[in-house]
Amino acid sequence: MAKFKQKEIKPDSIYNSIVVSKFINQLMKKGKKSIAKKIIYKTFENIKKETKKEPLEVFEKALENVAPLLEVKSTRVGGATYQVPKEVKGNRRLSLGMRWIINAAKAKKGKSMEERLTSELIQAFNNEGEVIKKRINTHKMAEANRAFAHFNR
Repeated sequence: MAKFKQKEIKPDSIYNSIVVSKFINQLMKKGKKSIAKKIIYKTFENIKKETKKEPLEVFEKALENVAPLLEVKSTRVGGATYQVPKEVKGNRRLSLGMRWIINAAKAKKGKSMEERLTSELIQAFNNEGEVIKKRINTHKMAEANRAFAHFNR
């Protein structure tokens, strides 16, 4: 089976971070990267104002807090489908965390995207909020289905 060659992503211009660049790409809609960049940089300014901390540190700590260690995958064994707990590896952990933060921010209504992202990232940094609940639920599901771990392939 052929290995998938991952595309190399260049670090962003202001924070010189590949993780921020990936976050911008995940936030981007219909190829409007300049708008996604504005949203992220404005969010980082807001984080700096609210927390009085370095926004990149807050962002990376929030992602670390959100990224799941375990998830469940459906596996079919002998006509029955089992939810098998599996460990989440590096890149997938990061992308799941980013996706959850962005989706939680989009689900909120009433404020601008910058304000919603700011509040989500700060809540994730403090280990609270919707995204942390999602991670806890994912871990609970994996723990509840631990009996099926021997089906792991």
